[in-house]
Amino acid sequence: MRVKGVGARKNRRRCGYASVALVHYIGTMPAPEQHRPIAIWLFVVAGMILVMIVLGGVTRLTGSGLSIMEWAPLMGTLPPMNEAEWQRLFLLYQQIPQYDLVNHGFGLEGFKRIFWLEWTHRLWGRLIGLVFLVPLVWFWWTGRVSRWLRWRLMVFFLVGGLQGAVGWFMVASGFQPDTTSVSPYRLVIHLGLALLLYGAIVWTGLSELSPVPAERQGSSALLGLVRVGTGLVCLTILAGGFVAGLHAGLTYNTFPLMEGGLLPPGYADLHPFFLNLTENIAAVQFNHRLLATLTVLVAAGALAVGWRVSALRVRVAAAGILVAAQYCLGVATLLWVVPTDLAAMHQAGAALLLTAYLVLLHGLRVRPG
Repeated sequence: MRVKGVGARKNRRRCGYASVALVHYIGTMPAPEQHRPIAIWLFVVAGMILVMIVLGGVTRLTGSGLSIMEWAPLMGTLPPMNEAEWQRLFLLYQQIPQYDLVNHGFGLEGFKRIFWLEWTHRLWGRLIGLVFLVPLVWFWWTGRVSRWLRWRLMVFFLVGGLQGAVGWFMVASGFQPDTTSVSPYRLVIHLGLALLLYGAIVWTGLSELSPVPAERQGSSALLGLVRVGTGLVCLTILAGGFVAGLHAGLTYNTFPLMEGGLLPPGYADLHPFFLNLTENIAAVQFNHRLLATLTVLVAAGALAVGWRVSALRVRVAAAGILVAAQYCLGVATLLWVVPTDLAAMHQAGAALLLTAYLVLLHGLRVRPG
């Protein structure tokens, strides 16, 4: 009996330790009702970044991105306040090749049109920083930010500041002799960093709303297809960045053939071969088409498999519909030789498609253990 009593006390002690550990674990988990304001705040920031991505696309399409030749993170918040300042900035712009080769003679009024678009783009970036920082300080000060989230949010803020510096690094490449646009490589770095920050903020917001993964709702096949689809969406967007940077959409404006064939002539003209992937207009546009087509096929497979899971049906269907819409929008943009409105919608569609895949992938998380 004594031995039994000792064993019972040990079992009770173990259960007590386990209970304390469980209570501590649950106590450290974000409660959705307490953290919903943080999730909403993060989604607002993500929405502002999406607008920023579209604004960046429009400034590139209209040639407005090179209109401001100074990087002044603080003083640049204010626009020119008098005629002398306008003339000074216009004279600076007249020194770069874009003015002589593209906009020569369009006058001060023409300069103001492209200036205001780029100024709005930069101002919106500053507003994103403000909308992120002020609530972060408040949530942190009031103890609403959980321990695991604090450092992640600080990294987001630092990456956002880095994105501004990378943006200027990209713009500065357009001031070089005999150049009328920015470096495609720097453009893709700028775009990729924006999408990385956007995706991380969306994912964190989703995790605040649903901190604990549900039981597995879809098959491993569906999870694999969604992972592959997410990767393809990211690769297609980055390939689209090279299409934009090389102005590759202004050529081969037929679909599905390119100069009468599936594979365009001159696909492998550059040596070494890997340069074709980023510097050959024919290869860059073909690769973008190929990645987009593969994305559609994988999305169709995910839709066929995921439609059977009622809890995921809406998410799978949304991703499938957005893939189809984005593909059609891309074809229309190509056939109409990249009009600004369609091209801007295509860029916005890419970010929305990435969002749909992140939401779907988040719903397929598996509880550890």
